[in-house]
Amino acid sequence: MDHIEVGNQCCSPRIEGIQKIQQSVRARKKQMEVLLGLLGEEDEVPCDCIFVYGHEATGKSYLLSKILEEFEVPYAWINCVEIYSQRLLYEGILSQLFSSTYTVTTLRCDNMCDFIRMFKQEAQAMNLKKMYIILDNAEKLRNFEPTLLAALMRLQELTRLDLSVILISEIIWEKFRCGIGLCEPLQLHFPQYNREEVLEILSLDCPPGYSEEFYTAYLRVVLSVFYLVTRNLRELRYLALLNFPKYCEPIKCGTVSESDQHKLWKNIEPHLKEALNTVYLREVSSFQWENYHTKDAVGPAKKVGDLTQSFNRAAVELPFYSKFLLIASYLASYNPARTDKKFFVKNQGKVKKKKINLRKDQPKRHILGPKPFPLDRMMAIFYSIVEEQVPPTSMIFSQITTLVTLRLLATTSNEEELGTPKYKCLVGLEFIRNVSQTVKFDILSYLNDFI
Repeated sequence: MDHIEVGNQCCSPRIEGIQKIQQSVRARKKQMEVLLGLLGEEDEVPCDCIFVYGHEATGKSYLLSKILEEFEVPYAWINCVEIYSQRLLYEGILSQLFSSTYTVTTLRCDNMCDFIRMFKQEAQAMNLKKMYIILDNAEKLRNFEPTLLAALMRLQELTRLDLSVILISEIIWEKFRCGIGLCEPLQLHFPQYNREEVLEILSLDCPPGYSEEFYTAYLRVVLSVFYLVTRNLRELRYLALLNFPKYCEPIKCGTVSESDQHKLWKNIEPHLKEALNTVYLREVSSFQWENYHTKDAVGPAKKVGDLTQSFNRAAVELPFYSKFLLIASYLASYNPARTDKKFFVKNQGKVKKKKINLRKDQPKRHILGPKPFPLDRMMAIFYSIVEEQVPPTSMIFSQITTLVTLRLLATTSNEEELGTPKYKCLVGLEFIRNVSQTVKFDILSYLNDFI
């Protein structure tokens, strides 16, 4: 908030606190104003339930934590990823809000009735006027009985206290509805940062000894390479800090000045493109990445294009069956469906070979790129190439979801579409060849383009 005037209270502690929050939380002015209005001032009753949602790394938890810490209000912060039973949820809230009364060893609360009774008893004994319960990663609560979420959202009504429950999630509220009449919370959306907002936030990480203008120019170079690949603020910050020493290397050697942006770009460009292949996958640690481009004690610096065994994008570790699922998806993407019988149907007997005259100008699949395929075709190829008998359990299908999360596969069908979902393989030939070598599978023998 650039300027705030509320009567004669321009220098009030609340206004000063808001200004401090704005200094540490950038590009979230509108969301901060809405949150402060919903949480209310000291003499106001807060909103009973607030639903904060948005993509990962959009400042949801960070902004809320700064507001609660700055105004020093009693609150309990629960990460629902760590909650595997309702008892842990109840005891976590009570132990954080009433730590002087309850300890982890003495506290026991098994159901919602006991939780409400103990909560009211301690809140009245400690004379707490206003409290907040924050449930981060709230989508995990859908794994429990639907009545749990309904009760949590009505805690202000059930306890008759000035209490606000704040749900933080990466999914929309419609995904929470379960048909039992959940009360509608007030929703607050955190949109993804645009390019200029990302630049403003990352510029706060400027290392000591360098000007903000120089670091901002470097960030523009980083965003020109990575912004089209990922909008995740954490990932962009990690990549910027990781590659900054290499960007400054010519300056430290005295061969290039800080103002010569063209030579600095030429030096860092191949290294950024190399790092582009490792977005999200983390095949190597930060220490290994830094050592990869530095001189060792006995030899010259390694070349960027020299991918050794210690650093190879194709060396990413996957579960055994996930590797075969990825291989099957690659074969389904790059082989025509009419060739499946030739490659994967066993004991065909004696079949008269027919010479197929292909047009000379017909391009190969590897030139055209991957094609979408239905899930049942990929699974048929998977069961054909894997050597052992694998039952079609939920574990196998969950690994497909993991491959999509790692961006090795992509879904090409909408959730609203009925029928078999469709996917597309996103990895290259060299990647899949290295994965195939780890399971001793000769993938070139099953690719129609190489027969």
